[in-house]
Amino acid sequence: MKTISRLLLSSVLALAVLTGCSEKPTETVATAAVVAAPIPVKFVVVTMFEIGEDTGDKAGEFQLWKERQKLDTRFPFPNGYHDIYMNETTGVMGIVTGIGTAYSTASIMALGMDPRFDFSKAYWLVAGIAGIDPEDASIGSAAWAEYLVDGDLGHEIDAREIPADWETGYFARHTQKPYDPNKPKPTGEMWRLNPELTEWAYQLTKDIELPDLPGLADTRALYTGHPNAQKPPFVLKGDQLAAMTFWHGAIMNDWANKWTRYWTDGQGEFVTSAMEDTGTYLSISMLHNIGKADKNRLMVLRTGSNYTMPPPGVSAVESLLAENEGYAGLDASLESAYIVGTAVMDKILSHWETYKDKLPTPADLP
Repeated sequence: MKTISRLLLSSVLALAVLTGCSEKPTETVATAAVVAAPIPVKFVVVTMFEIGEDTGDKAGEFQLWKERQKLDTRFPFPNGYHDIYMNETTGVMGIVTGIGTAYSTASIMALGMDPRFDFSKAYWLVAGIAGIDPEDASIGSAAWAEYLVDGDLGHEIDAREIPADWETGYFARHTQKPYDPNKPKPTGEMWRLNPELTEWAYQLTKDIELPDLPGLADTRALYTGHPNAQKPPFVLKGDQLAAMTFWHGAIMNDWANKWTRYWTDGQGEFVTSAMEDTGTYLSISMLHNIGKADKNRLMVLRTGSNYTMPPPGVSAVESLLAENEGYAGLDASLESAYIVGTAVMDKILSHWETYKDKLPTPADLP
């Protein structure tokens, strides 16, 4: 039976290689012939998008990791969004899930179920850009999330039809009004990551000096009345709101803060806005249930590419439309994600014999 299964797997993977994109000169394409047993993966870098090519042009979230970590072995991944790349010497893998919760959920599940790889000891790092709350941080800053809050699961009434005493038309399922204290236990609205691992990652990286690229100071200076928005980029702890709609503005920013506090019982602090992380966690938690992954090894690092609300004197519409021309902090946020993320990755890999079986905690730090 094992022989038949391996033959079948070989046929499927060989077909995937034939139908995958053409091999590039600097890449090695892994074929079924060299995959006799699952490849142990030590560290998975989860990115969501790339702008053009994977190397050599305008960088998206994946490119710096692929180039600098020498992720040169390509594994065709026809049932995912983007081919898988790995450095088989270091055990580091990089993936691109695609943008949005649906893509991240599907891609992570497909990856975790792939028989070519063993993720049972793997650490997972989401390293992506995000909108950042100017009340908490500046563009280019890097925030480690402990709580992931979903901004889509709920009920909504159009603002033109809400009762006069409601501040928003958006409220939790199975409740009677916005921010109803009689809310049910979260069933997808909120997830909490391993708090000790998150704190360890923050403590390890909190003093790292992040690049203050040209132009950032000019954008920061517009945010009068927001002291944290005017600081050069820095590392902090701050939670992540995942919602498929690209929202923007002071009123929505206020909602994001209240929604995060509501679902975390006041323990969480909204700092970054993106789309995918609740979906990523959901897939990893399901893979955890069957021994394919360890949800306690997931870390989420989001870096500010843009602010979630406009500066004083600028309307929400003007500010949002300006973002369509390009995020003011894109390059800085990509560099910050790589610098902070690699500090954590390097520490884990350099102490692999310890961290393979024991998760890092703040007590491990000097």
